[in-house]
Amino acid sequence: MPYDQTTTYSALAAQVGHPTAIRAVASAIGRNPLLMIIPCHRVYRKDGQIGGYRGGLELKQTLHQLETQTK
Repeated sequence: MPYDQTTTYSALAAQVGHPTAIRAVASAIGRNPLLMIIPCHRVYRKDGQIGGYRGGLELKQTLHQLETQTK
């Protein structure tokens, strides 16, 4: 996912051809061992809420703020 862009779990599920597999997508993202290389901190809930993050919600918010401040 490009720098400073976000998406939703439901949009990713639709992209892989399984629009109802939102929980499966979220679960797969949650198991991502390469948090900074594969930018899962850019994925949010459909309602705009931050959702979860393996590195912690505070880190997810901090990363998002850093990206939006440096564009």
